[in-house]
Amino acid sequence: MHERRMRRLAKPMLFAAAFIWGSSFVIMKGAVDIIPTFFLLAFRFTGGALLLSLVCWKKWKSCTRDYLCRGAIIGGLLFLAYSVQTFGLMGTTPSKNAFLTTVYCVMVPFFYWAVAKKRPDRYNLLAAVLCVTGVGLVSLTNSFTVTWGDGLTLCCAIFYASHIVAVAKLSGGKDIYLLTVFQFLWAAIYAWVCGLLFQDFPSVETLLSADLLIQMGFLIVMATTVALLFQNVGQVWSDPASASVILSLESVFGVLCSVVFYGDPLTGRLMIGFVLIFVAVVCSETKFSFLHRGRVKPEGTPAADHS
Repeated sequence: MHERRMRRLAKPMLFAAAFIWGSSFVIMKGAVDIIPTFFLLAFRFTGGALLLSLVCWKKWKSCTRDYLCRGAIIGGLLFLAYSVQTFGLMGTTPSKNAFLTTVYCVMVPFFYWAVAKKRPDRYNLLAAVLCVTGVGLVSLTNSFTVTWGDGLTLCCAIFYASHIVAVAKLSGGKDIYLLTVFQFLWAAIYAWVCGLLFQDFPSVETLLSADLLIQMGFLIVMATTVALLFQNVGQVWSDPASASVILSLESVFGVLCSVVFYGDPLTGRLMIGFVLIFVAVVCSETKFSFLHRGRVKPEGTPAADHS
């Protein structure tokens, strides 16, 4: 009964995570750029680790040393993805940064194939290509020229894909809530070390400004604790290829929020992009089985191994 309920909730959790991250572009309004990248991540993940550890305090009795090791790997990949994406944004446009990051949904089926020896089917690949094409139509508006920031953003996509696959492989037999706490803890440690070594600590006046405190509260509670927990829990009950397509909707939700809240024009290009992304999600989730009922359902990418 519990397993059936969790499988039913998995996809809504992944959609919710993508929506929270997409809407955060509007809510944050770029004000957090005044905090150096590593310290921003340090505050973000420290707050997330403390908050989630308090929420799931009853689960600590089942904690083992193995959580520390697995959390170090997952947290390290998450820290690399977030930090490299932020630095990449300095050398490219936000639209290209969002588009190139989304390339991770093409990488995930192949990465998972490499580590789990489970080959992706044609529907996984078609969904990934449709999704990236749709995000490109939604995000890219100017001429596409390659910069150093684009190269860093592609590296970020590799780390995001690796993180999704690592969660799928390392969450087996573990309490996903505790594992997420250790993921946050290690990401915070990496960020504090890099911040103290390479960046200047922000002033107290900066940290105590009212607007920043509100935005950091949203970043810690919603964009970190809730959204990343939803991602991890949703992934446990989904296959990695399907999860990556849903999570890539982050940039789409960001554009939609700009249209709704800031009055950005809804062009034909955007509409075509949204249609392609919708078809990609349908392809990933149903493999178009409703078009050939009565036939043998094509073999899909199996769910992550959690034994």
